[in-house]
Amino acid sequence: MPTLENLKTQIGTIDLLQSVVRTMKTLAAVSIRQQEKAIQTLSDYSRTIDMGLAILLNQGAGEIVEQQPVSDGKLGAVIIGSDQGLCGRFNEQVVSFALEMLRDQEPEESRRHTICVGSRAHMYLAESGARVDGVISAPVSVTGIIPAVNSILVTIEQWHTHLGIERVVICSNRLLAGTTCRPEILHLLPLDRDRLRELVSRPWPGTTIPFYTMDRNRLFSLLVRQSLFASLYRVLAESMAGENASRLASMQAAEKNIGERLGELNLRFRDLRQGAITEELLDIVAGFEAMTSEGQK
Repeated sequence: MPTLENLKTQIGTIDLLQSVVRTMKTLAAVSIRQQEKAIQTLSDYSRTIDMGLAILLNQGAGEIVEQQPVSDGKLGAVIIGSDQGLCGRFNEQVVSFALEMLRDQEPEESRRHTICVGSRAHMYLAESGARVDGVISAPVSVTGIIPAVNSILVTIEQWHTHLGIERVVICSNRLLAGTTCRPEILHLLPLDRDRLRELVSRPWPGTTIPFYTMDRNRLFSLLVRQSLFASLYRVLAESMAGENASRLASMQAAEKNIGERLGELNLRFRDLRQGAITEELLDIVAGFEAMTSEGQK
């Protein structure tokens, strides 16, 4: 049976753990707000890129895309997870979804090339026996998103140049509502022709159309790269928000369990302390009675 001192030590340890969990909850909630703000800010940038693409497409740049045959060649896949743990099934969920998607998109494994963002997701991929060509560190804050995006773009360019890969998909978790995440797939390349046609059909928001002096095809290529950058930035930011939402849910569950355990220990501590006090009082009473009896003799 634990002593009062042992219980006091356990209560102190769990109190400290509860403080750590509360701090992690706060950090996760703050991170979610930062990532959601980054996504909102990106929407204005993406809209500007789309307007530039619309101008060039209306002036014939779309022929570049229309003339390219639809590729059914090798597949490049980017699976986005996390480096940090304590986020529930966040990584398991996206890896399970990605493996199923890869088999569906390209049944022949030798024609698939995969990179993983996040060591935790890579661990689950390795356990499944899937081949992974590279691992990129997952961003842990908004400032780390741009370096991760640039690393992914470099890999995609290398795939295209050295392996002839023209199909690229992104698998990631997306925060839906509250702390609920859902894995999704983004077909990054080839460019979605339906979306480009939709850009052309949009009414121009003004009376004056901007002009440009750069070579049309060169400008189109630069805008496409920026469009890919914006898409990857958004996916990474949404994944980070989902990661922190999963971590927040895990910390809420941990806080509840810790609270229940702390309540049990405090109850046992009070019972033992009351028992010890009662024994001391009984000893005092017994000693007093003994002294009284001796005095009467």
